[in-house]
Parts: sequence; structure tokens; C-alpha cells
Amino acid sequence: MAEKKAVKTDNKIAAELRENFGKGAARKLRVLGKIPAVLYGHGTTPVHLSLPGHEIALILRKSNAVLELDIAGENQLALVKDVQKDPVRQIIEHIDLIVIRKGEKVVVDVNVTVEGEPFSGTVAMLDANTISVEADATNIPERIIVSVEGLVEGTQIFAKDLELPAGASLITDADTLVINVIVPVDLNEDTEDTEAAVAE
Repeated sequence: MAEKKAVKTDNKIAAELRENFGKGAARKLRVLGKIPAVLYGHGTTPVHLSLPGHEIALILRKSNAVLELDIAGENQLALVKDVQKDPVRQIIEHIDLIVIRKGEKVVVDVNVTVEGEPFSGTVAMLDANTISVEADATNIPERIIVSVEGLVEGTQIFAKDLELPAGASLITDADTLVINVIVPVDLNEDTEDTEAAVAE
């Protein structure tokens, strides 16, 4: 009932170590087209980096992006954990990265995308926008696509019904409702019924 897509780890990024911190230093970086970031995890000392803004912006169009960082000649895999943006201009201000290793499992939230049209006269309500899964760090699903094509009123799709990529396991409660196919309420009819009842 669902299809899957996986993120490939081909996002190679040349990262630069940064020694200057604070808002002023961060602003200077952004003027130069770079984004400040911090890399941490696995008990390592946090490493402060600057990343190429344009390349990162393209990569972040996909959720749960995995980067292959080149830091002073050493390669390090990292998962994008948090992206801080200016609320008005939507400019990326800072990125938090987590150290990951090949073969490691990580827990991530994956977006649910609905495709297709349910049976005529019904609508497919998306009750859960994301589901949590545990997956290989280098094979994280970009999204879970759920087809509602031709589904009739009363059809319900739960988290346990979703088809996950090989090697991924469901963390969200299996009985979480994801899709609910209903016949929308006609507000005009409701109003007429209420007015009739009041008149009686």
C-alpha cells in the first residue's frame, strides 16, 4: 500500500574548521555565502564548522540529509539534526550535525506523502504527517508514499500497514492512524437541519 524512497549518501561537502564564534562571526560567514554548523555525537568533542551555503541549501531540500564531510582531509558521515532559519527571510542561520558511522542505526521522523484520489465523494485525511522509524544511517527513507487511489469511505491505514524500506523498523506505535478516508460533512445541509429543528 506504500512505496519507499531512500536517501543516497552522495552529498560530499568540503567543510572548514572555524575558530571564531558568536553572532558577529556567524553574520560574516553568511555574508561570504557560508553557513555555521556544529558537529557532535558519539562522545566526541563538538567541532565547529563552516559549510558552503548554496550546496547545503540544495541538499536540505530533502529531509534527513546525510552528509559526507571532508574536514581537513578526513571524511566524516553526519546526519542533519536541526536547521535554524530566520523566521522572516527563511535564511539558514545554523545547522546541527550528528556524527554517524556506516552500519549504525538511527531513529528519524519521516514525512508521509499521500498520492492518488480516493473513491468519488470521499476525502483522504492525513492524521499523521510523519512516522518515526529506525533505519541504517546511510539508507534513511526520504519519505513514505501512501497511495489512496480508489479507497472507499471507512478505509483506514495504520502505521503498521506502511511498507518500510529493507532494514528499517517502525518506532511509531503500530496502531497509530495515518490515513482515514471519510465522506466530508456538507455544512449547508447541517445548517438547514439545525434551522428546521429550531423552527419545530
